[in-house]
Amino acid sequence: MAYSGPFQAGDRVQLTDAKRRHFTITLLEGESFFTHKGEIRHSDIIGQDEGTVVRSSAGGEYLCFRHLLVDHVLSMPRGAAVIYPKDAAQILIEGDIFPGATVLEAGAGSGALSSWLLRAVGERGRVISYEVREDHIDYARDNVATIMGGHPANWDLRLGDFRSVRRGDTGEVDRVILDMLEPWEMLETVRDVLIPGGVFMTYVATVPQLMKVMEGIREQGCFTEPRAWESLVREWKVEGLATRPEHRMNAHTAFLVWTRRLADGVVAPRPQRRARK
Repeated sequence: MAYSGPFQAGDRVQLTDAKRRHFTITLLEGESFFTHKGEIRHSDIIGQDEGTVVRSSAGGEYLCFRHLLVDHVLSMPRGAAVIYPKDAAQILIEGDIFPGATVLEAGAGSGALSSWLLRAVGERGRVISYEVREDHIDYARDNVATIMGGHPANWDLRLGDFRSVRRGDTGEVDRVILDMLEPWEMLETVRDVLIPGGVFMTYVATVPQLMKVMEGIREQGCFTEPRAWESLVREWKVEGLATRPEHRMNAHTAFLVWTRRLADGVVAPRPQRRARK
């Protein structure tokens, strides 16, 4: 699957009609796609530039673009809920996922975050993904292969309990990202595998989870004071004098928690609270 240039056989293409309805097809020589507006021949799209309008046999018009990674993530088959783009973006930026990094994630879920991480670390980097459920492994493997055009050579997908992982299993890693029900039970593993200065982030949905993981990080004594936040995204409808916020928005999905690994034997200064008057 190509990322740019004229459409080729094998490309995953999103067709959008005048009512903003989306239809996704994979281009194949000699094939056709049928809608309520008639037949769309794949051969009418292959060889055309992105942003082309294709017409069906009954006169329907459809705008053609390749799937972006965000489109793949939001439409992929799911064994587990995916980390949504607004949170994945925060993880990539706040986690400082850089080209060439070694990133350890658990669990792999449906492969959404694995795909973002693989894009960010590049061919010189490495992503190690643990997942405890075999059915989720299958979803993750298939989804990432669909997006990347095969199983990436730098993606190490493992079936196993992250709790039992040690440095000898993975080597030292630059970043650790956890998306699981009880991440506070994995903090000793994170301490063992993460390099000094490495970033640790975790993704939790509820306030009790947030409280437990924040306190657990503090109790370890080998991390900086953790930060926690959530991201909210609201689109706007812009139509002249009718400009206003959309009625629906992407509100709470999860909390993100961020901290960094201290050097061995170092005790961080206690945070100073402003005295109350």
